[in-house]
Amino acid sequence: MIHVIFENAIHWRQTAAAATDILNKQRQHLTQRRSDSEQTNAETIADSTRWRILAVLLTAIAMSLINVSIVNVALPSIQEGLGASQSDLQWVLSGYALTFGVVLVAAGRAGDILGRGGIFILGVAVFTAASIASGLAQDATWLNVARFVQGVGSGLLSPQGVGMIQQYFRGSERGKAFGYFGTAVGVSVGIGPVLGGLLIELGGADFGWRLTFLVNVPIGIAAIIMALAWFPKPLFSHRPKDATPTFGGVLHTFRSLDPIGAVLLGLSVFAVLFPFMEAQSAPLTWLLLPLGIALVAAWVHWERRYARLGRSPMVDLNIFSTRSFTNGALIMTLYFTGMTSIWVLVALYLQQGLGASALETGLISTPSAFISAFAANWAGRRVMTYGRKLVIGGLLLAVVGLAACIAVVLLQAGGYISAWWLLLSLALIGAAQGAVVSPNQALTLAEVPLQYAGSSGAIMQTGQRIGTSIGIAVITAAVFAVLDMSSWPVAVALGFGLILLVVLSAIGLAFKDLRDRTNNH
Repeated sequence: MIHVIFENAIHWRQTAAAATDILNKQRQHLTQRRSDSEQTNAETIADSTRWRILAVLLTAIAMSLINVSIVNVALPSIQEGLGASQSDLQWVLSGYALTFGVVLVAAGRAGDILGRGGIFILGVAVFTAASIASGLAQDATWLNVARFVQGVGSGLLSPQGVGMIQQYFRGSERGKAFGYFGTAVGVSVGIGPVLGGLLIELGGADFGWRLTFLVNVPIGIAAIIMALAWFPKPLFSHRPKDATPTFGGVLHTFRSLDPIGAVLLGLSVFAVLFPFMEAQSAPLTWLLLPLGIALVAAWVHWERRYARLGRSPMVDLNIFSTRSFTNGALIMTLYFTGMTSIWVLVALYLQQGLGASALETGLISTPSAFISAFAANWAGRRVMTYGRKLVIGGLLLAVVGLAACIAVVLLQAGGYISAWWLLLSLALIGAAQGAVVSPNQALTLAEVPLQYAGSSGAIMQTGQRIGTSIGIAVITAAVFAVLDMSSWPVAVALGFGLILLVVLSAIGLAFKDLRDRTNNH
């Protein structure tokens, strides 16, 4: 039916090729004009304004990241305060992650077309309002609906942050900006559990968990005020003053957003993620996986056809012919498939295997987050000098850290050392994370056309989201399967070993990208 509608929109078959050629030329002209305008804007904007913009972006992104780690600490209090079931608690985490992943790419494209600053502020406003609703929740259903909306807000603001760094920073400054981005990530993840524990301690079991959501409100309001004051105007893309808005103009903008492509990709991400996020998936739920793959194929077909009709697809699939982008996106997907499971395994091993408290677990993990923040800043200043070699070094450091984690677990089981030696091995993991994530992001997006900065950055984040969900589900399943036959140390060591194999595959891909870059030069 869709094909029939769009075929009828081209009035005469014999003029279709000529009409498409004209539309393509117009689209290329408009795209180039906007790209030139953004380039000029980036060059002429004052340095002080550029760094103020970054401060706003990092404030909001840090808020959304703290929200993820702070909720983990609050789950027992939420269960007690609302009488929530285990399934309810699962969806407090998964509902946010699911809607976040589903809207990412469409939100990135909306920012590219309608204006990144305006969509960013909209995302912060939605996130802040949902935080208020979460803090006032009267039952588990209310809380989970609010968390779904929070995920939408985070999905709206996150790709704009990456796109605006691309837009307003060039060369070594861009690497430095992504370094600060990585620092914000590390600090946010590190202080989240500590802040959550303090708020619950101050507010008590019933009110404390509400404070973990309400703490976002002043941060969100401050970010909106700073954005309105410092973001370049207009916040949304607009037509020239001498142009009269018409139905045709509105329709052109709507088509540029590629709504059908957005729906197809959103459904495919949902179908792929859902089985891994539902803790006790029914066998039929796994049928969503092949459906998700089929939807991805349908989306690719649609995007190619949309481009052939002379319209602007939500993702220019030609960016995948840019090897640096494709290789970098795959490296990040593999990295997140493995490395994010480390913190799940550490928590399981310490609390369920050794009987440690949540506070002790947090203390062992926190130094790694701050080392990651320092390493990200250090690497960001040097990424344009060392390039992909810096990422490869970070991945090799991750291998050493993982091997050290395996050694600590097995030696502790033998009674030779204390589990606190994980502080050292996890510190290596933190340094590796800082040297990999932000530098890889800067290198991956370096050759992407600016008009697709938001959507291409969102593709990377979607890959990370899918990799994280699949990795945690598969690796923890393997650990619990071994646990039925063996001990916690053996099972967790196996889990670290599986992560090590995934990281080694990412290293192989990083060397391929280094070779491709060398050949291109």
